Amino acid sequence: MDIGRRHVLGASVLGVGAGVGAGFLAQRDPAPAPAPRPDTSGLNGAQLEPFHGRHQAGVETVPQAHALFIGLDLVEAIDARRTVNMLRLLTDDAAALTRGTAPLADPEPELTPDPARLTVTFGFGEALVARAGRRHVPDWLHPLEEFSIDRLEADRSRGDLLLQICGDDALAVSHAARMLLKDSRAFARVAWPRTAFRRAYGSRPLGTTQRNMFGQVDGTANPGPRSEDFARLVWGETTGQATPVFSARGEPPLDLGARHPAWLRDGGTTLVLRDIAMDMETWDEADRPAREFAVGRDLARGAPLTGREEHDVPDLAAVDARGLTVISPASHVARSRNERKPEEQIFRRVYNYHAVPTADAAGTGPTGSRQVSTVGLMFASYQADIERQFLPIQRRLDGMDLLNQWTTPIGSTVWAIPPGVADGDYVGSRLFEG
Repeated sequence: MDIGRRHVLGASVLGVGAGVGAGFLAQRDPAPAPAPRPDTSGLNGAQLEPFHGRHQAGVETVPQAHALFIGLDLVEAIDARRTVNMLRLLTDDAAALTRGTAPLADPEPELTPDPARLTVTFGFGEALVARAGRRHVPDWLHPLEEFSIDRLEADRSRGDLLLQICGDDALAVSHAARMLLKDSRAFARVAWPRTAFRRAYGSRPLGTTQRNMFGQVDGTANPGPRSEDFARLVWGETTGQATPVFSARGEPPLDLGARHPAWLRDGGTTLVLRDIAMDMETWDEADRPAREFAVGRDLARGAPLTGREEHDVPDLAAVDARGLTVISPASHVARSRNERKPEEQIFRRVYNYHAVPTADAAGTGPTGSRQVSTVGLMFASYQADIERQFLPIQRRLDGMDLLNQWTTPIGSTVWAIPPGVADGDYVGSRLFEG
């Protein structure tokens, strides 16, 4: 027993000594080198779109990959003073989030440092503007006339405040929406949301025209950002360029912003937002010639049927060997263009949406095929003057457009897009304090 105890005691002492020695040696070793910091110079997360400026971001901004459109109804008891409080709060939130910093009381500040070109664009509906006084409501700020192709859902065709949240990172967009909705919940209720998307950042070269879920290019005829055309057609102003650039349809007039109320001038515009359902099941049944005939464009290249490249000007008078027009007068391209009136142009900033319906919610097409997806387009049309620009185009499309057999507008709203703001100001200050 004595030998056993001595053996155990010796082993214990040796173990303690070894531990002390190892600790002493470890203290003398140099500290391990820190792990190399990741290279973030080429990452998209750090890219910013300025929030403050003469115009709101999210209109002339190069469209981002993700979008979330939210229509809000103001609580009935909210008066002008409380509406201003809400707008101040939401403006501060948006300014912070878009520059990659956490707003006041953000419970998840770790989600803010990588905004990835996040933008928040505010739109005002009729009831919000009326909070500042009915005299400030322009005569065009009301629901559009009813079109024969419309099958509008009431819940998708209303709203007092629009939040258009866009960015190249879905997490940044989602966090921004959550913060804005948390801070607006005492003032407003969600009327409708719509999550939408375009091509992922970097999947196609910058400037490539968006494709919708029909596979067709969507927005080929848009005026170019920062051009004289864009300034006149969207902002209702001029850049003052010595050599203005005009589209193939001629020089847009200079007075398209003449009907803007004082609070909307010098930086504001209008938005018609249409939620358009797309019948993919019956579209799938059409062959490629039928699709191209309906659109008026080669689907693969996006070129008009009379051209070779996407941006070739459609020749609506060209005929084939049989004497028939190459581009059908009933095609979407032909019906959407008016070569004689250059003001009849818009800037379309479109986003796709897609969802998979449950078995109970899925419908059937005319041939009895079961619907496998809910697909549509958030058609955001920006223009200086709705009555002179958007409505003539929409009335022609309503009267005849071969694409109408596959598309159905289910939501429709009209918004005033206020001018941008300086640091320390809030969106809508000219309306409530001008």
